[in-house]
Amino acid sequence: MNVRLSKKHQRTLEAIFSTQVPATLQWRRVETLFMALGATKKEEGGSIVTFKLKDDYALFHRPTLKKRRSDITSEKRENF
Repeated sequence: MNVRLSKKHQRTLEAIFSTQVPATLQWRRVETLFMALGATKKEEGGSIVTFKLKDDYALFHRPTLKKRRSDITSEKRENF
């Protein structure tokens, strides 16, 4: 898959896979990155969000105010 990402999406992708996920990384930026890659989003009950990209699914718990950046770090390693 050859997708051309905007500079903002490129920075978001780099932030997600960096060793230290920035505390300032907004969930909205993660969602828009997946959408730019062509993923579809399905809102499940509560804070559960499922993204589908081609034949792959990734399930995330949308961070709440109490969730820390480490929650995104642990979830990124288990999905996609």
